[in-house]
Amino acid sequence: MKSADAVEALGALAQDHRLASFRLLVQAGERGMAAGALAEALGIPNSSLSFHLAHLARAGLIIQRRAGRSLVYSANYPAMDALVAYLMENCCGGAERPTSTPDKGKDCA
Repeated sequence: MKSADAVEALGALAQDHRLASFRLLVQAGERGMAAGALAEALGIPNSSLSFHLAHLARAGLIIQRRAGRSLVYSANYPAMDALVAYLMENCCGGAERPTSTPDKGKDCA
């Protein structure tokens, strides 16, 4: 992943509704969720959700497909994996990555 792609993806996630939408789609799995169900689950208007989903799609984080008359969205898992791999690249100065989250204030080593 290129730095510019990571910045775009992280920028897309740096908003409450978009982050919540993405997390919900990750939880939904490959089957995804229809736009209406997603809007209802998040409690936001369809028009607002459409704007946020378009932003996530431009960043490559979600995939849109048509199922009959509905638009169904799902997380783009390879893109998510690439972003996490980019963020973890060269983690811990080459030392083995810890298997659990380090305590606050402690280094990776």
